[in-house]
Amino acid sequence: MFESLLNAFRAPDIRRRILVVLGLLIAFRFLAAVPVPGIDRAQLATFLEGNPLFGLLNLFSGGGLSNFSVVALGLNPYINASIIMQLMQGVVPSLQALSREGEYGRNKITQYTRYLSVPMALLQSYGFLALLNNSNVLTGSFDLGSYDTLTQIATLTAGSVALMWIGELITERGIGNGISFVIFAGIVSQAPSAIGAFLASPNIAMFIAFGLVAIAAVAVIIYIQEGQRRIPIQYASRVRGRRMYQGGQTFLPLRVNQAGVIPIIFAVSILLFPVQLASYFTASDIQIVADIANTIVTLFNPNSIFYIVAYFLLTVGFTYFYTAFTFKPDETAEQLRKNGGFIPGIRPGRPTQDYLARVVSRITFAGAMFLAIVAVSPSLLGLAFPELGAIGLGGTSLLIVVSVVVETMKQIEAQLMMRNYEGFIR
Repeated sequence: MFESLLNAFRAPDIRRRILVVLGLLIAFRFLAAVPVPGIDRAQLATFLEGNPLFGLLNLFSGGGLSNFSVVALGLNPYINASIIMQLMQGVVPSLQALSREGEYGRNKITQYTRYLSVPMALLQSYGFLALLNNSNVLTGSFDLGSYDTLTQIATLTAGSVALMWIGELITERGIGNGISFVIFAGIVSQAPSAIGAFLASPNIAMFIAFGLVAIAAVAVIIYIQEGQRRIPIQYASRVRGRRMYQGGQTFLPLRVNQAGVIPIIFAVSILLFPVQLASYFTASDIQIVADIANTIVTLFNPNSIFYIVAYFLLTVGFTYFYTAFTFKPDETAEQLRKNGGFIPGIRPGRPTQDYLARVVSRITFAGAMFLAIVAVSPSLLGLAFPELGAIGLGGTSLLIVVSVVVETMKQIEAQLMMRNYEGFIR
């Protein structure tokens, strides 16, 4: 790992990409420290302590919510817009056709996702400010006709759009997935405060116990994340022009968890959305509306059975959904057929497509169960052992951090390998 990093810094193009990522993450941390005016900090801290889900949103925004910075909403609006666009591709024929037009279609869908993120950010910033107003966190009046409120909504929306732009710049000019990188940076940025809290009142026995559990968890996560099913592929000898290409055997690697950490991020965003809306109506003058809102907030408490079951099912569902979105058996079977490849014992065409679909469905089940168990295990531990309290976010955070680090290192090694092959190509 360290040798790969050293080699990467010796390569000018890879070094430039890494420095771009570091520079953009520094810009993100700078934005997380720029506060939005009109907030009572003490009341905000009390509000976050009593709302574990918003504590998770604060974690993903790198503490931007606890500071009520310009990036307090984090990437939540963009993630929600991405979910909506991906769902619409399955029901809107024009979007479905657009998604099959290669890079052009993907760019257009990404552009539509950006456009949709702006109204989502406006809606969520308004709802969040209304919620803070009900909790007496705002120091000024909350009114759409008020200059202060309009300024706060515009600032939060602009911060969310800026964060979306930073994530896309990392994807385009850096290394790795920019959205995952921003969330990774937000989680890692909370480590110094956690270390400081431990040093203030150290508990060596608990530290050793959690250290051993963390090492075991990292090993299991890497083992599952790197697990793959290798489908043998046989290529027949073929003639193209004046050249004859000799047949050979290779394999098609199908990862157990092809979706990465995206299903967990999607599931958390979906679970946050109803709480944001319901919290706005908890102080409603209409009693039945207030009762329904309070019931929703109670149901979506991270230590409630309903939340755990919903989190589990959403993670499993989004794993299947995202895998189906990224891996298409029909296109893979068609590419194999065009290149003269086939799976031994399976006829090319539709039988190959059906075989790949069955295999992907089976291994995705294992990956989905793994993600779902990792996602809900901290909540189950918090339910069984209330004294653990603050570690409720550990499993999800650890999975995201480990997955992003592993994926980034794989991409760096791939870039280094490409540089080594350049000498042979020339």
